[in-house]
Amino acid sequence: MKLRYNERIYPTGEQQLMLARTFGCARVVYNDGLRLRREAWRNGEPYISDVSLQKMVITAGKKTPEREWLKEVSSVSLVQSLQDLHTAYRNFFASRRGLRQGPKVAPPRMKKKSGRQSVRFTRNGFILRENGRLFIAKVGDIAVRWSRPLPSEPSSVTVIKDAAGRYFASFVVETETEPLPELDMEETETGIDLGLSTYAVLRGRKITTPKFFRRQEKKLKRAQRKLSRCEKGSVNRRKAKLAVAKVHARIADQRRDFIEQETTRIVRESQAVYVEDLNVKGMGTRKGRRAKSVHDQSLGMFARVLEAKCVRYGRIFVKVGRWFPSTQLCSAPGCGALTGPKGLEGLKVRRWTCSCGAVHDRDENAERNLRAEGRRIFAAGLAEK
Repeated sequence: MKLRYNERIYPTGEQQLMLARTFGCARVVYNDGLRLRREAWRNGEPYISDVSLQKMVITAGKKTPEREWLKEVSSVSLVQSLQDLHTAYRNFFASRRGLRQGPKVAPPRMKKKSGRQSVRFTRNGFILRENGRLFIAKVGDIAVRWSRPLPSEPSSVTVIKDAAGRYFASFVVETETEPLPELDMEETETGIDLGLSTYAVLRGRKITTPKFFRRQEKKLKRAQRKLSRCEKGSVNRRKAKLAVAKVHARIADQRRDFIEQETTRIVRESQAVYVEDLNVKGMGTRKGRRAKSVHDQSLGMFARVLEAKCVRYGRIFVKVGRWFPSTQLCSAPGCGALTGPKGLEGLKVRRWTCSCGAVHDRDENAERNLRAEGRRIFAAGLAEK
């Protein structure tokens, strides 16, 4: 199993300038390769192979006056930038032929300079020093603030500069699964009903909605208002833009830390987890206050992280279909009637009474139904095997 370990790094001023040069050269190489392939396609010429494109863009490019400054940065980063282009084209072709699952993938587009920049180095482009520093070719030894030791030698490292001006090193390491001690299935399996008023309802407990974006919304508005009043191209505008990015970075860090802690707790306490497959993208496209709350919750990220941890630690993870009426179905034994609240108006109903006389809390009833349906799907999968 491959995992990513992100660590904060602190390059010096000179190293920051060299990294900025590397970011720019990698972006230029990517755009040059994309431009050549587009021209070949328009002229009806054969598709340029990966090896030929590397020779045309990097090897030959360094010999021209227009691109001779490519020699100043590590060639490893330039080759990896072209590898990203090759991967983008392969994904596009696979999607077009129906060989790739998920939504359709568009063809590669030109890269523009943005707030977030990154460049990747393989094993021949970096070294981990014994003193804990990270050596990057043509950049030098960079100080790293290690939060934990790496489980194995990294196969690659991606140096990232985010919009808030922070630098990170993302290491790709190979690790084995770490199964946790098995728990009693009947007592610890749980359904998870994700929502907005309550972040998640589990068996026996609820996770309160943190509302990280809502808490910082006023501060963000003030920072954005100050940014809009600054003259374009001025130093004050650049400072105001950085202030806005720092607010966004703080919100993202808080949300990520919350999701990591809660998913770890769920995996430790539960032998089996059953989660509803929500259409988060569709929920987030609706206009109004609810759409903003959907993005603030980041329910899709929560489900992905939880699934990855269940696989890593040997827990059962089952997705229940999004069309399963978990909130409308009566969970009372022997009933199962679809008498629950329906439609958009039904979202306001938090407690309801079934025709059988059972009184349900909307979220707790959904959790019980998800647990039963997840158990059924898991048993059916075992039966097929």
